Amino acid sequence: MSAVEKGEDGHARLMDRVYRTQRHFYDITRRYYLLGRDRLIEGLEPAPDMNVLEVGCGTGRNLVLAARRYPEAAFYGMDISREMLATAHRAAKRASVEVTLGYGDATRFNPYATFGVSRFERIYLSYTLSMIPDWQTTLAQSICNLAPGGSLHIVDFGQQERLPRWFRALLRGWLAKFHVSPRGDLERVLRAIAEKLGAELSFHPLYRGYAWYAVLTLPANQKNA
Repeated sequence: MSAVEKGEDGHARLMDRVYRTQRHFYDITRRYYLLGRDRLIEGLEPAPDMNVLEVGCGTGRNLVLAARRYPEAAFYGMDISREMLATAHRAAKRASVEVTLGYGDATRFNPYATFGVSRFERIYLSYTLSMIPDWQTTLAQSICNLAPGGSLHIVDFGQQERLPRWFRALLRGWLAKFHVSPRGDLERVLRAIAEKLGAELSFHPLYRGYAWYAVLTLPANQKNA
């Protein structure tokens, strides 16, 4: 990434440039290789009136499905790409579901300033960390925005550890064209966070390691720093 593309404004411009055209056919193409998203939605299971936030909501595909599945919960979505947010807004309107959308940088997102909500019982990131250069700060910020007893749900590219080497090479080359970098340290980082916070962590490879699925649940008496 060039110097001009560093920081919130630079990354926002990059994402808008990447998805200005792609957003119109994003969901049609990504359904074939963004695997595990529906499993993540099924695992949210928010109780009525819980607040649920998607970090990096993109086209709104996940938000719409989740809001339909759990109509008594309140759903929020944030993204650094205004192009994607415009698409998400239209998707929610077409589906007649109520979601609240807001612009922001995942590494320093203030949900109270944007939504008037300080904590969420569920936060999820679907193929988001692999697109954010400072992904570890995004994890920390997401956990700071979790309510005590709340859970952080993640699905993203794994290391394809049980897939052929040629497949891994082709996939990595393809993903690099879209500024996507699978996070090989994800499990290690999450386990360190869980140990520090006394949180419960569930971590599972999916589809022979093509994707990784994780749920980190804070203790009910957790006070986020």
